[in-house]
Amino acid sequence: MGAAIALGRLGLTNLAILEREDDLGGTWHVNRYPGLAVDIASVTYSYSFEPNPHWSRLFAPGAELKRYAEHVADKYDLRRYMRFGTVVTGARWDEDARHWVVSTEGGGQVTGRYLLTATGFLSQPQLPAIDGIDTFAGRVLHTTAWEDGIELAGSRAAIIGTGATAVQLIPEVARKARELTVYQRTPIWVVPKLDMPIPAVVQRLFSRVPTTQRVARAVSDAILEGIMVSAVLHYRQAKILNKGAAAASKLFLRAQVRDGGLRRKLTPDYDFGCKRPTFSNHYYRTFTKKNVKLETTSIARIEPDAVVTTHGRRTEIDTLILATGFNLWDVNFPAIEVIGRGGRDLGKWWRDNRFQAYEGVAVPKFPNFLTLASPYSYSGLSYFTTIESQMAHMTRLFTEMRRTGADVFEVTEDANTRFLDRMTANLDDSVFYGGSCGTARSYYFNQHGEAALLRPTSTANAFAEARSFPLGDYRMESASV
Repeated sequence: MGAAIALGRLGLTNLAILEREDDLGGTWHVNRYPGLAVDIASVTYSYSFEPNPHWSRLFAPGAELKRYAEHVADKYDLRRYMRFGTVVTGARWDEDARHWVVSTEGGGQVTGRYLLTATGFLSQPQLPAIDGIDTFAGRVLHTTAWEDGIELAGSRAAIIGTGATAVQLIPEVARKARELTVYQRTPIWVVPKLDMPIPAVVQRLFSRVPTTQRVARAVSDAILEGIMVSAVLHYRQAKILNKGAAAASKLFLRAQVRDGGLRRKLTPDYDFGCKRPTFSNHYYRTFTKKNVKLETTSIARIEPDAVVTTHGRRTEIDTLILATGFNLWDVNFPAIEVIGRGGRDLGKWWRDNRFQAYEGVAVPKFPNFLTLASPYSYSGLSYFTTIESQMAHMTRLFTEMRRTGADVFEVTEDANTRFLDRMTANLDDSVFYGGSCGTARSYYFNQHGEAALLRPTSTANAFAEARSFPLGDYRMESASV
C-alpha cells in the first residue's frame, strides 16, 4: 500500500495489487491469536504522513492495526487496485516486450512494466519437522491460522516455541487451559512493556493538535533507535547499552520469578539483540503458575495424544499450538519465483551467492524490479520506517526516469557491490558479529551465516540515502534505445 501511495503521487495509477489473502492488512489480517498486539509503540508503528490519533493503547491490539490498514486503503483509494485471493506463483522478465509477466495460480497471467514484491519478511509459516506430528489426533493450531471461537477452557495444551508471538500468546492460553506445557528450544530476552490505555483527552489532543502526536512519535523513535540501532547494530561502540538492556531484562525476570532453577531456564546465554527481543509484563510470571510447565528438553516425537521428549518424558495433551515462526531464508527471499535477465533465478542466485539488494530495494539483472522486503532493508525502528524510506527511494528513481524519458531501469553491478561491501563492513560493529550469538538460533542469520536482514545504519542515514543516492547507480533506458 505504501508503494501504491508513492506511485500515485507520481501519477502512476495503472496498478494491480495482487494479494494472496481474502482481505488487506497482511499480518494483522492473517493473525488473530489471543493476545495479538503490536510490540512497537503505536505512534511509531504507523505512517508518519497518516498518524492515527485514536489508538486505544500505547501498544495497540491487532484489531486496531487491521482497522488502521483499512483506513489507509480507503483514504488513499487503494482498494480499486486490489485483487484478493490471487496467489502468485512466479514472475519473469520478458526482454523483448520489456515488461514483467506474473503468473497466478490457476494459469492466469498479469503483465506490468514494473514489478514490486511486497510479500513481507514473515509471510511463510515454519512448520516443525517433528516425528509423528501428522499422527496427532487432537486439535492442531498454528498461530497464523488461528480458529476463531476456539475453546481452550479445560484443555491440556502444549505450545511449541518461545519467540515474539509465543510471548504474547502463552499468558493468554495459560489463563484458560487446565494444563499448559511450553516447549522451549531457545529462551528469549524480554523487557517490561510500558503499556497503558491512552486517555480520551490525549486522543482528542492528538487529533486537534497534531504536533503533540509528532512529539510523542519522536520520543518513541528515540527510544527504539537507542535499543535497536545503538545497542544492537553499534554494539562495539555502545556495548554498555547492550549490557544494560540485558541487565534490565534479568532484573525484570528476577522480580517476577523467584525460583532460581526456573530463572536459569528462562535466561538466554547469548547477547541481547542476537535474537529479536520482545516486550511483555506477563510472560515470565506465567511460568510460576501451577498449571504451567516449562520444558527445555528437546522433543523426540509426537504421539496421537502426547508429546515425548528425548529424555522419555511423556506429556498427554489434547491441543497442540505451533508458535514456530516463519521460514525466511529458505522460501521467503523471495516468496515467489522471480526470473530476471538471462534466466537468472533470484532465489537460487541469492542462495548460491549472497543475499543482497542495493539500498535494500534493487538487484542487478532484474530490470524494473523493486523488492520491498529484501536483504539489508529493515531500517531498525519499524516496518513503517522501512516502507517510508523505500517510498522515498522509489520517488527519486521514478522522478528521474520521467525526467529522462526512460522506461527501463536496472541497478548496476558496481553500485550493488559497493552497497553490499559497506553493509557487510558496518555489520562488523554489530552484536551479530561482535557479540556472542552462537546459541541464539536467530532468524536474523541466513544459511551463509550472515545477518543480512537489518540495515546496519541509523534510521536517519536510511532516509538520507533514499533521497540522495547517486542516480548514476542505475542504468536507465528508453524504448527507442
